Amino acid sequence: MKLRYTPLVLLLITLNSCMPMTYPAGAAMNSAPQLGENVFLTEDGARLPLRHWLPKTEPRAIIIALHGFNDYSHFFDPPGEYFSKQGIACFAYDQRGFGAAPQRGLWAGSEAYSKDLLALLRLVKQRYPKRPVYLLGESMGGAIVITAMSQADRPEVTGIILAAPALWARSTMPWYQSSLLWMLAHSLPWLTLTGSGLHVMASDNIDMLRAMGRDPWIIKATRVETMYGLTDLMDAAFDSAASLQGNTLIMYGEKDEIIPKEPTYAFLHEFLATDAKKKTVAIYPHGYHMLLRDLQAPTAWNDIVAWIDTSPDRLPSGADNRAMDLFRP
Repeated sequence: MKLRYTPLVLLLITLNSCMPMTYPAGAAMNSAPQLGENVFLTEDGARLPLRHWLPKTEPRAIIIALHGFNDYSHFFDPPGEYFSKQGIACFAYDQRGFGAAPQRGLWAGSEAYSKDLLALLRLVKQRYPKRPVYLLGESMGGAIVITAMSQADRPEVTGIILAAPALWARSTMPWYQSSLLWMLAHSLPWLTLTGSGLHVMASDNIDMLRAMGRDPWIIKATRVETMYGLTDLMDAAFDSAASLQGNTLIMYGEKDEIIPKEPTYAFLHEFLATDAKKKTVAIYPHGYHMLLRDLQAPTAWNDIVAWIDTSPDRLPSGADNRAMDLFRP
């Protein structure tokens, strides 16, 4: 008997045989995580490249910085240099699947990213037991900070800084966008896509964007299953608005063309609904997605230093006044 397969049956067979994958951390090894000179050695033995920017004298505060999607620790070079001159030591590492970290281009999963961050946080706190420690996350890094610090067993930090956090949850996407992502992730998870043709501006710093285009460590073509994993992370971060407590600064540019206003502002409304006195929101009218590397980046850097020094007082730029107009009752 000759079998006949309709297009629908073929599609169902394809969807059943292809699933978006994560490539998580391996089993824990005998040795504990270690903080080396240029490497962060994780519990499972992964060697994550580490950068640091240290003051010439004993630091007065510490920042651990997490990069965004398809980026790597190099993103923090300009702000890290600035902060170190203000007496603030900075650390940034290539997260799994990005930069020169293992399994380049593959998604490790939200749990693995959070676990790595918390392990490094504990190591830094051990090295600087008497210094305040801050977590800073840009875009995807911000979403990882949110999910990690929303856990009940999280270590204590002095403050959290989120620069244009990735909060574009499925619930705020057009139905056709989330449906297409699901279809591709469950049929062609290995397919790679680029951002060419989207015509969006990540920053007004054109020289910086061109340098990123030439940088071989920036991922230019992304697997669909990695995009799917990022969206899972953004879902979790978006749903954690009420769980994110403590001293927090969230920064967002009104010209951000990567993470839309709708999910960001919805998150901020819920975020500010409780314990608002410990929370500062800064809205930059001329800011793009890459706030820490835009042409106006020094304004954001200066705000961060002032917030660390005097939180929760007013920011020098006045960007928090703009947020108060939008979100305070």
